Amino acid sequence: MKILIVGGGGREHALAWKLKQDDPAAEIIAAPGNPGIAAIGRCVDVKATDVEALFALAKRERVTFTVIGPEAPLSLGIVDRFRDAGLPVFGPTKAAARIETSKRFAKELMLAANVPTASARTFTTIPEAKAEVRRLGAPVVVKASGIAAGKGVIVAMSIAEADAAIDDMLDAKVFGDAGAEVLVEEYMQGEELSLFALTDGQNVLTMLAAQDHKRIGDGDTGPNTGGMGAYTPVSLATPGLLATVTRRILTPTLEAMRAQGCTFTGLLYAGLMLTEDGPKVVEFNCRFGDPETQAILPMLNSSLLVPMRAIAEGGSIRSLSNFSWKRGAAVTTVVAAEGYPGPVRSGDVIALPELPSDVSIFHAGTSRNDAGELVTAGGRVFAVTAVADSLAEAQARSRNVADAVQFRGRQLRRDIGWRELARQR
Repeated sequence: MKILIVGGGGREHALAWKLKQDDPAAEIIAAPGNPGIAAIGRCVDVKATDVEALFALAKRERVTFTVIGPEAPLSLGIVDRFRDAGLPVFGPTKAAARIETSKRFAKELMLAANVPTASARTFTTIPEAKAEVRRLGAPVVVKASGIAAGKGVIVAMSIAEADAAIDDMLDAKVFGDAGAEVLVEEYMQGEELSLFALTDGQNVLTMLAAQDHKRIGDGDTGPNTGGMGAYTPVSLATPGLLATVTRRILTPTLEAMRAQGCTFTGLLYAGLMLTEDGPKVVEFNCRFGDPETQAILPMLNSSLLVPMRAIAEGGSIRSLSNFSWKRGAAVTTVVAAEGYPGPVRSGDVIALPELPSDVSIFHAGTSRNDAGELVTAGGRVFAVTAVADSLAEAQARSRNVADAVQFRGRQLRRDIGWRELARQR
């Protein structure tokens, strides 16, 4: 079996790692991949956004199926290209990917399907957007409508902060075309939860819920990032809550997608807010989340390969058993480059520690220099995941190994899972 994984981040490394565990005889090919993936598979220098080159690679290699990691190639229609030629591929079509790539589409879909979410309006002009901010009052949420690498959401605690976010998006174009249209959204109070669901378009297999830590600093302080760490499981995600999410959010969303003629297959990621009125959708993503994937997959006992291949080949997962999970907890600590989430340094030589058997390091932003040394090559450089009998133990092990990763200017949080630990006291 040959599996092509499109992408080169921590999420793709974790997917390659898990799929190789599920079938040790499988050949993993990654495009473009990273040095971590290169240790378990073969990396090919093809950009994740070069749809035609990826299509040619899949045909040339005669891959069994392809897994699309990041959202950018999905937004470019890579799944449509592969499916039209009869190549099995895991992910949604370009039209279905709009559930992430257009926040306006997603919001209108949810409201029409009575899926619980915050009220919001969409704007392309600064005066109208600022008028809506004043109508709603602070705190208020300002979102870039398009894809912005997880950084296009500003939770403004004041009118001035919301105005600045609108100016940044619509005037300064800090998110490029992704911010040419903005949503001004009602602020929701509560704790956030990330829930992944594999789907064939109708049936779902939900995974362990996780909680992501978006802020750069300990105690959830500082600017938002793509994610500085995650942990799983989350005690708030009771079986009853997950059943409610499936019934009120996942199922009607998939029904609405089918009704619009854009059936969603692949991985539907629901970012949820647990409010006093029940779970509400913050946003949907059309692919595995990062860094939640790096926390969730090391906890998975059962096969990920079987349902992913079935979905990629256009089959049904209705008859498949639910996932089985390890006991205990997993904590992922992200090690980021100097300057992140702003402009970052790159090319700094990395020194990695010896790894205990219960800790994994997933490469996210690394490469090799001309001398063959491992160097930094992105904002989030590594995701360090520890699995242990308790969350406190997993947090300590993840933090200790992350602390031992050495390169100039590294950043990390040392409190991943702090809310859950507070609930356990």
